[in-house]
Amino acid sequence: MRKLTIDLNNVAHNLDTMRKLVNSTGKQVKIMGVVKADAYGHGMLQVARKIEAEGVDYIGVADLAEAQTLRSAGIKTRILAWLHDPQDDFASAIKHEIDVAVSSQEQLLRVKKAASSAGTPAQIHIKVDTGLSRNGVTIDELEDLLIETKAAVEEGLVETVGIFSHLSSTGVKEDLAQIERFELALDMAAKLGVEFELRHLTASDGTLSYPQAHYDMIRAGIALYGLSPFSDNRAAEFGLKPVMTAEATVVQTKRVQAGEGVSYGYLYRTPKETTLALVPVGYAEGLPRNASGKAEVCINNKFYKILSRIAMDQFVVDVGDASISPGDRVVIFGEGGPSADDLATAADTINYEIVTRIGSRFNREFIG
Repeated sequence: MRKLTIDLNNVAHNLDTMRKLVNSTGKQVKIMGVVKADAYGHGMLQVARKIEAEGVDYIGVADLAEAQTLRSAGIKTRILAWLHDPQDDFASAIKHEIDVAVSSQEQLLRVKKAASSAGTPAQIHIKVDTGLSRNGVTIDELEDLLIETKAAVEEGLVETVGIFSHLSSTGVKEDLAQIERFELALDMAAKLGVEFELRHLTASDGTLSYPQAHYDMIRAGIALYGLSPFSDNRAAEFGLKPVMTAEATVVQTKRVQAGEGVSYGYLYRTPKETTLALVPVGYAEGLPRNASGKAEVCINNKFYKILSRIAMDQFVVDVGDASISPGDRVVIFGEGGPSADDLATAADTINYEIVTRIGSRFNREFIG
């Protein structure tokens, strides 16, 4: 009834596109492929295996549980995890060669204890808050953390692999201010004698906007999945190819008279005698309820608006007098239908949310 097609060949294409972009001036910039949140809903293990085969330099995840899953599945590429619970087991991270982001002296202390217990230095990246105000050490507290880090390096407990931050993407003025703060952080580290192999600041949006901020590595997240990080631009403008197609089949059709109310609340009433088609996808599958009356789907190469209320497991489309039968293909978004951007616009959200919220009742099919 429901199928999610993931084209891993397009993942490889998008990785190559980003690689060519950042290396167009001849500088060798590394690429981190971000596969957090089940690879933005695309399948973490499958995507990680594909980008590893394509020679990605790093893999990025939010937490250590995701990183451990990758290691258990046989992924050998270097992995960075940056969001930590106060009870996270850094000793296990060290054992499995997972790089750990450090955002505070408290985290550094825990990493040092784990390294001492393991008898192996931890690979760390210092996370700096340059203005997003999420995780990361503030510029005001950075000097103290760097001093403690340098001491830990001299003790043989940590190795400073990277220093990084994240842009807010609020606007050019704000982003440039964050880049300036990141430069201050780099200068501070240099003056204190703390050396890093990798400096990385930009995710997909910043990478496409600020070539001066590519540094030693960029983090490809949404771009890896062929979606634009900007609401005003489509992925094709950057040479990216969407990876996910969500589809279902019509499970029932019925002929009804004019004036019939359709779905909860009768958001829509039939204006004339017509055919209604029932599709088994609802907000439990990730189709936003607030897209009711605005989102479109494609059935037999024709677009129809979902005029009635989207329910938990299903929605109804008025197909008029079209010849549509149970079993006909319905593209929710992706190849042959509206895009994830179109659905995001209808739901007043962003394409990131559309692909990451896809439910487990879709049968996944991987190509490539």
